[in-house]
Amino acid sequence: MQKIFIASDHGGYNLKEKIKEIFSKSGYEFEDLGTNSTESCDYPLYAEKVANKVQETNGRGILVCGTGIGMSIAANKFKGIRASHCTDTFSARMTREHNNSNILCLGERITGQDLALDIVKIWLETPFSNGERHLKRIELINKIENNL
Repeated sequence: MQKIFIASDHGGYNLKEKIKEIFSKSGYEFEDLGTNSTESCDYPLYAEKVANKVQETNGRGILVCGTGIGMSIAANKFKGIRASHCTDTFSARMTREHNNSNILCLGERITGQDLALDIVKIWLETPFSNGERHLKRIELINKIENNL
């Protein structure tokens, strides 16, 4: 099973801790990259930590902040990262099947805990379709990213 890298800022700390509980019960291997409290901190630093680990390992990550928006903006600044902010299960499934997203971004303050845990489960369990049209579009994203 692939290791999942997880981090949050203060606004996502409680949901991150709940996700870790579920991971521990379900046997997922994960690495918590912070933060370790609800004390105010800067989300871009945690987005960077997860994005770097995902780049290094070709793995996957989960980022949680108050809305999930800041984390997704910051994470998507890194080459090869396809971070998706999801607030529903359909989006979680589609971002994996069609976009092969490698980081899931969640908002503790905008998505209820039970729904957020369902989103995580679906995102983790949904494989990339490897469909020709989706591969082509990801390649186009890569070209944009590389200024080609």
